[in-house]
Amino acid sequence: MIPGFGHDTWWLILAKALLVFVFLVLTVLVAILAERKILGRMQMRWGPNRVGPRGYLQSLADGIKLALKEPIIPFGVEKPIFLLAPAISTIPAITAFAFIPFGPQVSVFGHWTPLQVTDLPVAVLFILALSSIGVYGIVLAGWSSGSTYPLLGGVRSTAQVISYEVAMGLSFATVFLFAGTMSTSQIVTAQNRVWYIFLLLPSFCTYLVSMVGETNRAPFDLPEAEGELVAGFHTEYSSLSFAMFFLAEYINMTTVSALAATLFMGGWHAPWPLNMWDGANSGWWPVLWFTAKVWLFLFIYIWLRGVLPRLRYDQFMALGWKILIPVSLVWALIAAAIRTLRNQGYPHWTPVLVGTSVAVTAVLLYLLQRPFSNRQLRKKRRRTESAAAAPLEPAFPTPQLPGKALTPATKEVANG
Repeated sequence: MIPGFGHDTWWLILAKALLVFVFLVLTVLVAILAERKILGRMQMRWGPNRVGPRGYLQSLADGIKLALKEPIIPFGVEKPIFLLAPAISTIPAITAFAFIPFGPQVSVFGHWTPLQVTDLPVAVLFILALSSIGVYGIVLAGWSSGSTYPLLGGVRSTAQVISYEVAMGLSFATVFLFAGTMSTSQIVTAQNRVWYIFLLLPSFCTYLVSMVGETNRAPFDLPEAEGELVAGFHTEYSSLSFAMFFLAEYINMTTVSALAATLFMGGWHAPWPLNMWDGANSGWWPVLWFTAKVWLFLFIYIWLRGVLPRLRYDQFMALGWKILIPVSLVWALIAAAIRTLRNQGYPHWTPVLVGTSVAVTAVLLYLLQRPFSNRQLRKKRRRTESAAAAPLEPAFPTPQLPGKALTPATKEVANG
């Protein structure tokens, strides 16, 4: 049992669970509106500006519209699984947030309780397991629809999650090494002095890329690639079922953003220079710092969608298997060696860790941009042009076209 947990009364546990649910729903509503308005400004347009004052009620109106629309179930679907799939995606996404700490212990009507629903000694692994369960909803939705395009979207999502969950798990390993625990609340406590983003920068960069791939967001939105798959795995869904998939996607974005803040940015601890104030990390103020960090990562999601085009599938898979996973493995070995030096009393382990972290991060960033650099693109273009310019030798006899002579290679095939 984690200290401070397991002693709350039933009404306090219920109140915290309801507050987490309300926080997630409100965050989704605001995130959808903010995304549409920010992308509108990036693309030199207004975005939503009709429903409510300056369009601020657009997300609420869209939610009410989806809830009131008539659900359509196509002929030939596996009806029980078709109806269950949205719940399989949504429920784990909401449950995972129960392990995220919002702040320290506070007094609520005379009861001292941590601002967290619950915690486990392996809470981070439990969150990772819940995110893995959520992908079954996508796969089952594609399969049960009885259509080709949703099935392709579900299969793509399976390969995508497997690829990027491996890299994400390896980025967690170094945090576990230096925190000495897998509990989310104790990982935040371990960052009381120095955040792990400064000590474990390669792990943070790996997690930043992996969390975008894990949540199927641009430029990694291949399971839903609207331009080529007609909305992907949820093509046959409408009304409230479609809204649940939409809700699960944005809740997953919020959960992985909160996990990034928890593991690498001190969780609810105040940033510098606010942490110099004695009351910054006590009371209800930490909820504000934590929420600001979550919204920082949500803005990164929106920014990436506005500035980056979608990757090809081969580029996407190569990024995970050929770059993120090998670099994460090497960095985990280096971090384990430095942790061993720390345990043996080596006095200068912190400068060695920071210097090595910066060097590995530089290598990772170089490898990430290399496939998309101008030099590599020019090489690929030259290879394509040379292959197109080379005469193709037919593998079977080709009759002579009117007014054109046969090439030597065609004559040999024709005469042979």
